[in-house]
Amino acid sequence: MNLGFILLILLYYLQRPMGPIEVSQEWKRIIKGGMAVAGILLTIAKLGIGYISPLAGMLNFVLGGIIVYVTIRNPELQHRKGMIYAWLPIMAVMVLETITEMISSSLYNSLEIYFESAGGFAILWAIVMWINNTKQRKALEKEKQKALEKEKEYKITEALKTQLEKQVAERTTELTKQKNELVKALDELKAAQEQLIHSEKMASLGELTAGIAHEIQNPLNFVNNFSDVSTELIEEAKEELASGNQEEAIEILSDLKTNLEKIMLHGKRADSIVKGMLLHSRSSTGQKEPTDINELADEYLRLSYHGLRAKDKSFNADFKIETDDNLEKISVVPGDVGRVLLNLINNGFYAADEKKRELNQKGVNDFLPSVIVKTHATNSGVKITVRDNGKGIPTSIQNKIFQPFFTTKPTGKGTGLGLSMSYDIITKGHNGRLEVKSKPGEFTEFEIFIPKNES
Repeated sequence: MNLGFILLILLYYLQRPMGPIEVSQEWKRIIKGGMAVAGILLTIAKLGIGYISPLAGMLNFVLGGIIVYVTIRNPELQHRKGMIYAWLPIMAVMVLETITEMISSSLYNSLEIYFESAGGFAILWAIVMWINNTKQRKALEKEKQKALEKEKEYKITEALKTQLEKQVAERTTELTKQKNELVKALDELKAAQEQLIHSEKMASLGELTAGIAHEIQNPLNFVNNFSDVSTELIEEAKEELASGNQEEAIEILSDLKTNLEKIMLHGKRADSIVKGMLLHSRSSTGQKEPTDINELADEYLRLSYHGLRAKDKSFNADFKIETDDNLEKISVVPGDVGRVLLNLINNGFYAADEKKRELNQKGVNDFLPSVIVKTHATNSGVKITVRDNGKGIPTSIQNKIFQPFFTTKPTGKGTGLGLSMSYDIITKGHNGRLEVKSKPGEFTEFEIFIPKNES
């Protein structure tokens, strides 16, 4: 095998990539220049021109030494050292053969068999190294392929990441916009809620005031009537005394005393009603105090009835209270619990009256609306029930009636806050329970439970 041909092979593979490893463009230009020189030297050596051809052969040895040295010493060509080591024994045998032949033909002839054997071993070595180098190259190519695939995956991942970041940015902008809209809507809702709560309180106060006005009219009528009668009795007593009839005068004065006692009794009744109105009209301080629940329930039952009568003269209903005489005073906020009772009782009268109106339209005129309030002492507190014989509450909405703004009344008849406020007063303000039982078409019963010793 010709050395020039071997040099061309070496230079050819030096410029080619090995797996993911490639030489720089600068080295590629240098190696291509070396290939041109090796090609020229190979051609001259083959032509057999006098001293020029042997000189070309010697320059091939020099070129081969340069290639070996540069490849082994240069870090950028380190990946091709295996190829150099594969061809180096063959090149060494060729150099020794040429040098020996130039020194002495007889010496070369005597050593030719050894050169042939060494050449055979060198070729075998080259084959083994070539196979090993091929395996390395294939392994490197696989690594390169994996690297390319990873790079492709990385690019895809980066593209997806960019797309996701864009989507996240767009979604964030959208969510921020929605948040701002919700905050604005919530502010508007809070404002509307405060207005409705104020309206509910004013409506409650109006109903209470109407009831108080109607309730206070009765004792005032008694006071006026007995005052008129008392004036007449005084005149009669004067006449009897003037005529000397002392026994008759004493009897008249006895009747006058009875009248004065009745005037005082009804005056105190009016005074208690006025005090109750003042207590209710004040803003609740939230301070709890020992309260007689029986008196509180009785007072608000009457105020509710007379308040509805004052608003609607055609309204008529039966009401009664069944109190537990063993019930002790319990610590509550009287105004708040009174507001709850007034709300529940008003709802009871309303539901029963609506049922009466519907039955009257059907020709049934013997139905009498009724509301019953009961108090009962338990081991752990007090239970108050408000029961009406009205239309009842459909089963499907019984779990919704304590929700804010939920109402079964027609538009303009209710705000949907009465039961919600009542529920909060009992459960949050007094750590109690407010529950409802109802059978559609027959009755509705609200049950309030307030525990003892709540501070």
